[in-house]
Amino acid sequence: MNSADLGRRVGVPSTALFTDQYELTMVQAALKAGTAGRRSVFEAFTRRLPEGRRYGVVAGIGRVLDAVENFHFDDEMLAFLRDQNVVDGPTLDYLADYRFTGDIWGYPEGEVYFPGSPILRVEGSFAECVLLETVILSILNHDSAIAAAASRMSSAAGGRGLIEMGARRTHELSAVASARAAYIGGFDTTSDLAAGFRYNIPTVGTSAHAFTLLHDSERDAFRAQVDSLGRDTTLLVDTYDVTAAVRTAVEVAGTELGAVRIDSGDLLLVAHRVRQQLDELGATGTKIVVTSDLDEYAIASLAAAPVDAYGVGTQLVTGSGQPTCSMVYKLVARAVSADPADPLRPVAKKSLGAKTSIGGRKWAARRLDADGVAEAEVIGTGPVPPELAGRQLLAELVRAGEVVAREPLDAARERHIASRAGLPMSAMQLSRGEPVIPTEYV
Repeated sequence: MNSADLGRRVGVPSTALFTDQYELTMVQAALKAGTAGRRSVFEAFTRRLPEGRRYGVVAGIGRVLDAVENFHFDDEMLAFLRDQNVVDGPTLDYLADYRFTGDIWGYPEGEVYFPGSPILRVEGSFAECVLLETVILSILNHDSAIAAAASRMSSAAGGRGLIEMGARRTHELSAVASARAAYIGGFDTTSDLAAGFRYNIPTVGTSAHAFTLLHDSERDAFRAQVDSLGRDTTLLVDTYDVTAAVRTAVEVAGTELGAVRIDSGDLLLVAHRVRQQLDELGATGTKIVVTSDLDEYAIASLAAAPVDAYGVGTQLVTGSGQPTCSMVYKLVARAVSADPADPLRPVAKKSLGAKTSIGGRKWAARRLDADGVAEAEVIGTGPVPPELAGRQLLAELVRAGEVVAREPLDAARERHIASRAGLPMSAMQLSRGEPVIPTEYV
C-alpha cells in the first residue's frame, strides 16, 4: 500500500468496539454450543432503495477494509468487557486473539446498486464474520447515503463545480467520511481539512461574513483578503449590498478577480444581476459561486442561472433527506461444521412482511440491452449464465484476512461516473420513482 491508495492512515484506532453487544454474546453462546467455527456466508444488501431514489451508490468500501484490518481487542478493551460482565472468560480469550482470517467480496466502490444487490459478501467462521456486522453496516449505510445524494447533486449540476462544505452541520468524524463519500459521488472539493489530509481530497476556502464584519468597511475587508490570498480569491459579496459589493470587489481586485460568492437571497435573480454587472465592469472571467442551503432540487432550479459552482452543506451531509440506505447483514449460507470440505447450505430468515431474505451464496451481474445500457440487475446462487460471465459485479477485496483491493479514491470516483452513465437516462430524473432497472433472481 502507498499514500495514493488511501491517503494518510494516521493514528487509526481499533474498530472492535464499534459494535453492538449482541454480536459478542452470540459469539459466547456459539462457542459454548460448538457452532462458532461453522463456515458461514454473510451478505450486506438492502431490500429497497430510499423512497424515490432510482439507484444507490456504493461508498465506504475503503473504510470497511480499514475497519476489518483494525478490528482487534486490546488489553484495555478486554478489561472493559470483563469489568462490565459483557462476556465470559472463554469468550474473552477468543476475542484476545481475534483477527479476521476469512474472505470478502463486494461491489467496487463507486458502483451503483439496486434492491437485493449483494453489495458485500463476508465468508469465514460464524464467530469472525458476525463480529463485523455493526461496523460494516454503520460505514456502508452512512457513506452510501451521502454518495447517493452527492450523485444526484452532481447530475443536477450538469458539469458545474461542486464544493462539499458540511463539516459544521454534522459530527466531526462524520464530516470526514461525508467529504470522502461526496467526492466519490461527484463533488470536486471539500472545505474540511481533515478530509483533505486523510484522503487527499482537494480543499478550498476563503472567508466568511465574520471577516467582512471584522473590518471597518467592506473595502478594507476585500483589500485585506486580496493582499493575503491574491486576485484569484473568492470574495463574499452579500454581507451588505450585493451591487455595491461587486463594484467594490472589482475595484479592489481588478478584472482578474477569481470569483464572487452569493450566500443569500433569490439566487437565480441575484446571479443574473451579478453576472451582468461583472461583465459590464470588464470582469468577464470572474466566476460566480452560490451557497445557501442547496440540495439537488435547488441546484436543478439554477440550471439556467450563470453560476459556475455550488457549495453544499447540510443537505449533502444528511443524505438530502435520506441519511441511511437501510442495508442489512444477513447469514445466507453455512456449513454444519468447521471443515472446509463441508458443503455450504442456504439459510434465510422467513418472516411476515417485507423482511424475508433469500438464502444462498450469491453472484450478481448487470445485463445490458443492445445499446449497452443497463436493463436488469441479475442475482443468482447457481452457475453464472455464459452471457453474463463478463458482467459480474463482485470483486475480491480480502483474501484469507489480507486486503487485496486497495485503490486510489479517484478510481472510485471515475468508476461512479462510468457506472451512472451506463444507466437509462431516466436515472437522472429527480422526480420520485421506482429503481431505474429491475432486480431479477435466477
